[in-house]
Amino acid sequence: MSKSADTRAAARTARLGRRVLAACVALGALSGAPASAETLQDALMAAYLNNPQLEAQRAGQRATDEGVPQALSGWRPNVQANASYGKSHRDIASGPEGTTSPLSAEVSVTQPVYTGGRVQNSVDAAEARVRQGRASLAAVEQDVLLSAVTAYMNVLRDLKVVELNRNNVDVLRAQLDASRDRFEVGEATRTDVAQSQARLAGSQSVLLQSEAQLTSSRAAYARIVGRMPGTLEQPPSLPMLPTSEDEALNTAFDRNPTLQAARFADEAASADVRRAKSDLNPSVSVTGSVGYGRDTVAGATESTQAQIAARLNVPLYQSGRVFSQVRQAQALKSQRRIEIVSATRNVEEQVASAWSNLLAARATIESAQQQVRANEIALEGVRQELLVGARTTLDVLDAEQELLNSRVSLVTAVRDEYVAAFQVLSAVGLLNVDTLSLPVAAYDPTTYYDRVRNKWFGYDEAMQ
Repeated sequence: MSKSADTRAAARTARLGRRVLAACVALGALSGAPASAETLQDALMAAYLNNPQLEAQRAGQRATDEGVPQALSGWRPNVQANASYGKSHRDIASGPEGTTSPLSAEVSVTQPVYTGGRVQNSVDAAEARVRQGRASLAAVEQDVLLSAVTAYMNVLRDLKVVELNRNNVDVLRAQLDASRDRFEVGEATRTDVAQSQARLAGSQSVLLQSEAQLTSSRAAYARIVGRMPGTLEQPPSLPMLPTSEDEALNTAFDRNPTLQAARFADEAASADVRRAKSDLNPSVSVTGSVGYGRDTVAGATESTQAQIAARLNVPLYQSGRVFSQVRQAQALKSQRRIEIVSATRNVEEQVASAWSNLLAARATIESAQQQVRANEIALEGVRQELLVGARTTLDVLDAEQELLNSRVSLVTAVRDEYVAAFQVLSAVGLLNVDTLSLPVAAYDPTTYYDRVRNKWFGYDEAMQ
């Protein structure tokens, strides 16, 4: 080879080194990206305040609260007023005739004295359903917060994966240019160029797929949080977690809201059985009424009357309806008790799954970090060996792909660890505003309940 050819080859080799170095610097810049404005706490607060699923559940809980004042109304008096006025014409052969204007009015009051347990058992069932609804609301809050964390981490992961793939395209494009330069001076074959072209085309396809995944993750974020994500900051350190799987499981048995809801549903079903049986008991009520009447036939006549009476109602036979209702309530009671067993098993599964995912993610992070370090050293060595002819272009391409795969695995494992940690919190029932120390006023379901429990009159226009 002539001296000029050697000079051109050296220049092309230098250009290759500069291109690879630039791509590596771009890759390394990923871990040192500057902090940005939107934090995980911002996303959690927005989801907690604006998520429509959570708002709907809160409205449903307020509707459940109304069951208590409706049940309590069974103790309260029932007041009715009746009035009538009309025209009447009478034509009687042996008596007076003419047109009259009869008028009557009556006010009656009925006060239950003894209901056979119907009212009290209805109140017990309604209050148990309120507690069940609050537990279900807490479960939905946990689901929304967990979804927000997952969406946040998915966007962060996909942003990094897109950036890794984009930089990989740049590296492979530089590799293709270098292969072409080396082919021109006879240091590479057409096969080397074709292999570089194939890897570049493949990396461009993977980049498009990762960008599509990022778009999907951003849309999921907007659905849960209520706005499209901006530039996201790295999440804070993980919250305090149980120290062992056994501790997590014991906490879940006490705190998991889904399991609590199943227990309260069983309490409501027990009250429903007692309520159905109480329809077989006698009841006592007191009724008082005041009436007024006027008739103008044969001269105006007026009358008033007042009465008070105690009424005893003793059910004897109701065509089998009440007995059927008792059997139905007992069957539902059995269903609710079995659902507690099912909910308990689900909690055990959730805790075991979340805990194992957390441990697996942590192990994967350690392994991926070692793999990245080893692949970085291996890639640098293969590139140096390529320059002296000890390696082929395919060896370099394979080493670059292995490094990319290990970096993507590390990014994914970091995301998996964070999500798994919040899954553990959700499974044990500790994923809430207080645990996360969110600077937002927690929704208090007792506020509406306390306002309406003993309310006798009126409704709230603002609730429509």
